[in-house]
Amino acid sequence: MSHFKKLLIWQKSMTLVTSIYQITRTFPRDESLGLTSQIRRCSISIPSNIAEGYSRESPKEYVRFLNISIGSLFELQTQLEIAKNIGYLTPEQFNKQYEDSRELERMLVSFIKKVKEQSKTT
Repeated sequence: MSHFKKLLIWQKSMTLVTSIYQITRTFPRDESLGLTSQIRRCSISIPSNIAEGYSRESPKEYVRFLNISIGSLFELQTQLEIAKNIGYLTPEQFNKQYEDSRELERMLVSFIKKVKEQSKTT
């Protein structure tokens, strides 16, 4: 691969970040330093760690950063659930974001397996 921006997981995670920013604009102002900030930060962490891991010299390091992305993704899923439970997200908004995050989760898990397998053959 010539650049991390060509990775579908990076592209999908960037789309997710954009969507997260759009929906959190509707959160109460007093949440700007709380849940809004936390949701945005963990969503940003997903593509950022994919990109940073890509720059690493070894597959083992790359996998470490991809796993950090998954951790941030799980954190995001939890925070979306909280936002839904306290009424900041409609069920429709939650379902869309959650399903998009689950798709990205499956893609990341698959990609990690691929990177690990490729590192065994090199």
